[in-house]
Amino acid sequence: MPGTQQGIATLADTDKLNHDFVTCPFCGLHCDDLSVASNGGKLTVTKNGCEKAKAGFEHDVPSAVPQIGGKDATLPEAIAEAAARLNQSRQPLIGGLGTDVEGMRAVLALADRAGGVVDHALSAAMSRNMGVLQTKGWFMSTLTETRNRADLLIIVGVDLAAEHPRFFERIASPAEAMFDGDADKRTVVLIGCGGNAKSGVKGGRIGDVIEIACQAEEIPPLLGALRAVLKDVPHTAPPPAGIPAATLTDLAGRMKAASYGVAVWAPHALTFADADLAVQMVSDIVRDMNKTTRFVGLSLSGNDGAQSAASVCSWQTGFPLRVSFASGAPDYDPYRHDVARMLKAGEGDLLVWISSFGPVPVAPPETDLPMIVIGSPNIKLARAPDVFIPVGTPGLDHGGRLVRCDSVVSLPLKRLRSTPLPRLTEVALNIEAALQRT
Repeated sequence: MPGTQQGIATLADTDKLNHDFVTCPFCGLHCDDLSVASNGGKLTVTKNGCEKAKAGFEHDVPSAVPQIGGKDATLPEAIAEAAARLNQSRQPLIGGLGTDVEGMRAVLALADRAGGVVDHALSAAMSRNMGVLQTKGWFMSTLTETRNRADLLIIVGVDLAAEHPRFFERIASPAEAMFDGDADKRTVVLIGCGGNAKSGVKGGRIGDVIEIACQAEEIPPLLGALRAVLKDVPHTAPPPAGIPAATLTDLAGRMKAASYGVAVWAPHALTFADADLAVQMVSDIVRDMNKTTRFVGLSLSGNDGAQSAASVCSWQTGFPLRVSFASGAPDYDPYRHDVARMLKAGEGDLLVWISSFGPVPVAPPETDLPMIVIGSPNIKLARAPDVFIPVGTPGLDHGGRLVRCDSVVSLPLKRLRSTPLPRLTEVALNIEAALQRT
């Protein structure tokens, strides 16, 4: 990509600097107010960093060089070998997709040329959302609208303090909000969020914190019972998990009295069977509530560049993720083009795995297929891939952009340190160029 791209610094600039207004790439909130010090390639978060940010920016990156068959190689040699294997493949599977916007654009160009299938490591979670959107539609909020307007937050099935550590600081209980006063308090309701979730709900703007404890698989029937109470529909079955009927009646009253209620979930945290029913039920409740008041949903996806990958795929193909280019044109099918399913069914003949976010990059699934890994040097692999090309991390080793979890803005990433690692964008485009010459 051009060296004039926003956020890119020269190598000399990154030797010893203090960087302000840094965007964090390590969860879907992409907080953009961090301060990070760079000293000889060592990064230290000095302001506004959560546990995830500190772990991501401050972890040590081992030295690494490209490898072919477990043996060191030059970058041109590894690119040539990757291109040769893609040329030989009849059905390449391109998964992981842990990269930024520019990286995903390059990956799509490569997949188009190679006739591959593209699927993100978190696509199963995103597909639950997409299925609800496609079948019934929904009312959704943004981080900014929630920050400024919400008076009731219902959090479903996720410990936000663990998954998105600064959500309460920046969104639920900000220092300033546009439409309320300092004395106004926001009610937070936790439904099936786990035993430690309540301890993480902190902030001066937060008033009542109501915990409705249940097992993850009990969330859909509990939401169904809540919806019945909200609609004043008779139901003979008691609420699940021994929850008193009065608890749901009280919650329903709070929801009806709210001026801007927000139902919050994180798709990747809903890992129980039939988790799509929870998303569907949340969406139905939000739709019902909008008949008499303002109620919205807020999905906190976007970890490991998931929202960026999904957005770029939609921009460039017209479809969500799980797209195949085997026919010469983009073909969307959330079942057939599920890379995890395809690997189990033996439907591919080459896995290309992309994972450039640390400190623990998402590793490829176990497979006997030939494998090309393009990722961070500290990725943990069960076996040596046929081709390994180490690349830098967006927002640390090079500039770029990431789409925030609510899909409304893309945030610029800065280059914070000097590194010999190439950008995934350059690697993917060079592999594509090698394919075009053969």
